[in-house]
Amino acid sequence: MSTRLHLAGPDDLERLMPLTTAFSVETGIKTDDDWRRAAVAPLLEGSPHGAVYLIGPQKAPVGYIILSFGWSLEFGGMDGFVDELYIRPAVRGRGMATDVLYSLPRALRDAGLKALHLEVNREDASAQRLYRKAHFQLRGGYSLMSLKL
Repeated sequence: MSTRLHLAGPDDLERLMPLTTAFSVETGIKTDDDWRRAAVAPLLEGSPHGAVYLIGPQKAPVGYIILSFGWSLEFGGMDGFVDELYIRPAVRGRGMATDVLYSLPRALRDAGLKALHLEVNREDASAQRLYRKAHFQLRGGYSLMSLKL
């Protein structure tokens, strides 16, 4: 399978917004359209801090993946974090997320990324299987901690 990925730009905002809304509803993240729009717009406009890729046909995407970029001394350079990965429920189970998690890291490695991280709900066995299948591993002794500013 070769799932189509398109680097999203400003013209993709209106196609992306319903998908981010669906993700927020499904995961219980309490944000509104204005919040999500303000958060994603800089990435669509070329911010060096992250990128958004649409999954599937560019004019009618079935999902998206949002990456943020940082720097890691431990990993020896630029690293990335999968902030959100969403596929519409009606088309899940067809291997698209797996394909994205195989192909995108290869492209990012070729662009100089040293590591890619993600957060997974401890209760979501399905998501954990997906990520393990794509060779992501739990890091023994580590837990993600956050401070909201």
